[in-house]
Amino acid sequence: MARTLMRFTGVGGQGVLLAGEIFAAAKIKLGGYGLKTATYTSQVRGGPTVVDITLDDEEIFYPYANDGEIDFMLSVAQKSYDLFKDGVSEGGTIVIDPYLVKPTDEDRKKWRIIEIPIIKIAKEEVGNVITQSVVALAIANTIMNAIDEEILIETMLSKVPPKVHEANKLAYSLGKKYALEALSK
Repeated sequence: MARTLMRFTGVGGQGVLLAGEIFAAAKIKLGGYGLKTATYTSQVRGGPTVVDITLDDEEIFYPYANDGEIDFMLSVAQKSYDLFKDGVSEGGTIVIDPYLVKPTDEDRKKWRIIEIPIIKIAKEEVGNVITQSVVALAIANTIMNAIDEEILIETMLSKVPPKVHEANKLAYSLGKKYALEALSK
């Protein structure tokens, strides 16, 4: 597998850090190399947050993605989308929550924009908005085919309390379903 570079953006409190941690841990569990680098403001909640995830079968010597190198970005906040979108390679894929992020017409020409209502799925279909990071995790993995799904789910379940395992399994299956629907369009 070639190096996979993904970026999750949002605001503090939306769980983008957890999604990055799960991807990296799952890749390591598979015998590869995975790491996340996170940037966030001093505001604990509400400040722009970005997590870059690097997955590779070879050792990773430089942990940061250069602008234009990111293959995939997922964004659930306008201010973070605007700040970090330029890191995505031309023709790359950006998944946005259409209720929270409005890309420009120019953005739609430069990148493959996929709209999936991530927060609404977590809140209304799963019944727990905190599962939005798992919905996002499933969407990213389904689109990028980055990690063996069984290992990713197992890793995700090891990072959340047992009392929310069922909700997170549902969140994963819904994220996957919506991603597959988006890919078929």
